[in-house]
Amino acid sequence: MNDKQPGGQLLSRRSMLGWGAGVLGSTAFLSRSSFAQNAAGAAVDKYNPNPHLAAPGWLARRQEEAIEPELEIVDSHHHLWDRTGDRFLFDELLALTKSGHKITHTVFCECGSMYRSAGPAEMKVVGETEFVNGIAAMSASGQYGPARLCAAIIGLAELRLGDGVAKVLEAQIAAGDGRFRGIRWDLAWDESPSIPKVRTNPKKGDMEDTTWRAGFARLAPLDLTFDAYIYHPQLPQLTALARAFPKTTIILDHVGTPIGVGPYKDKKEETFKQWKANIIELAKSENVVVKLGGLGMGHGMFDFYNLTVPPSSQDLAESYKPYIETCIEAFGPNRCMFESNFTPDQTSGPYPVVWNAFKRLAASYSPTEKQMMFSGTAKRIYRLT
Repeated sequence: MNDKQPGGQLLSRRSMLGWGAGVLGSTAFLSRSSFAQNAAGAAVDKYNPNPHLAAPGWLARRQEEAIEPELEIVDSHHHLWDRTGDRFLFDELLALTKSGHKITHTVFCECGSMYRSAGPAEMKVVGETEFVNGIAAMSASGQYGPARLCAAIIGLAELRLGDGVAKVLEAQIAAGDGRFRGIRWDLAWDESPSIPKVRTNPKKGDMEDTTWRAGFARLAPLDLTFDAYIYHPQLPQLTALARAFPKTTIILDHVGTPIGVGPYKDKKEETFKQWKANIIELAKSENVVVKLGGLGMGHGMFDFYNLTVPPSSQDLAESYKPYIETCIEAFGPNRCMFESNFTPDQTSGPYPVVWNAFKRLAASYSPTEKQMMFSGTAKRIYRLT
């Protein structure tokens, strides 16, 4: 595949010479020993044993000064968790927001972290909101700087409960103490067993299921949004859902997650064409907005984790350009918001470099349009002040 095809690798793919021992600043999310333990037992690509992880020594090999450091940014999508070898909590997030770009707010998106260990099964998810709200309160104290981390919280509620999900949503709103804005219910499903499965164990027809839709119908009356994590073949189903519920604000995560592995590995041009046509159709629904990002994940269209040195922001911008420009043209800047999707997108490079790539991609837009995509749309959709 040449470097001009959608999904093409701009830098030649090569075997890693070694992760390196250097650990620098905000990239030090893993100890060398913990990464070695993970790598030693890995059954997949030895240079990317977990697509959520990137060795700190590797990340440190690419450093850039922030472009347009005074441009306000709302990071509209990140996670927090404490997993084996992958700790990403308040201190790690705070370090990233102080890495050169002007991050004024962030939006936490659910990831199955810190659920309650006891109580009704459907209520255990409220523990995540309680945990994140505590971090948001720490940030709101001002003791750690002007950025307001986790200023909006996107949690989870089991929509298969149908009407019964209302009590979970009400508990989530209460736990968020004014910060809870909506839910994400991972819909990402593909018939291929080689495509990653997600925690909610989605089924092929969830978006058409009567009971699931009854739960979905509970969102708009509570002024709650819906973040949709899907794979690109599911875009037509999401379009149908958006048209059936025009009063519910739907946020398409990760530009619809074009898949580049498994049965899609050698079909990247075909995938891009299908994805583009479906994005244009989805954008006709005015209640849908899109997050620009998430293209660096391990099951996506790129394999930057195989490079000796992480890609530059210019490399990322050139690779992501067909996807980002398609979305901006289809949705308009007032329905687009950039996202870091950290730490999953860390597998393609450091946080400051990812934001530089987005700024390069937005360079030709007017100041007003850039303001919308980097902060304005996220502030409006997630009701940030």
